[in-house]
Amino acid sequence: MLKPPEKILLYSSNLWYLSAGMLGPLIAVFTEQVGGSLLDISWAWAIYLIFTGLFIIITGKISDKILGKEKLLILGYWLSAVFTFSYLLVNSTLDLFVVQAGFGIATALATPTWDALYAKYEDKKHDGYTWGLATGEATIINGIAVVIGGLIVTYFSFNYLFATMGIIMSIAAAYQTKIIKYRKTKKRRYYKKK
Repeated sequence: MLKPPEKILLYSSNLWYLSAGMLGPLIAVFTEQVGGSLLDISWAWAIYLIFTGLFIIITGKISDKILGKEKLLILGYWLSAVFTFSYLLVNSTLDLFVVQAGFGIATALATPTWDALYAKYEDKKHDGYTWGLATGEATIINGIAVVIGGLIVTYFSFNYLFATMGIIMSIAAAYQTKIIKYRKTKKRRYYKKK
């Protein structure tokens, strides 16, 4: 049985993966539509990965010292929503590179903090089933999202896709903010017991 904070983390990350997964391999088609070449597709993906990796290291180092894990997590989710909507403004490969870098930073704020909080609130330390849910659901949802993204682009447009992704990402971010309320409620209960 998952505890309330685990459910908050799991459900919001599932929404995040649904949104982010809709673009998936379609990034190649989109890059070509804004005038990019095969090399630009590689650069767009590389920029995202490099910025994510670099800022994951930085976030992991500062998460306990500056804002706290919950606030960094929520900031990462809201920035993900902002940069998802930013795809609507992309008209060139340079624009795309900037959005990819921003989305990488947002992902980096959310990833190590999410992992640390999920481990913190887990009933049994390193319970295989609990972590299996997190990884398995994310993978399944990514697979479903890719198909949904393909259908949206085929029957509508990339702009419709980005708007849909942004809305879902915003819902994920809003739901994720419940983790702060849970933390505050838990602290109040602790102090009342003393």
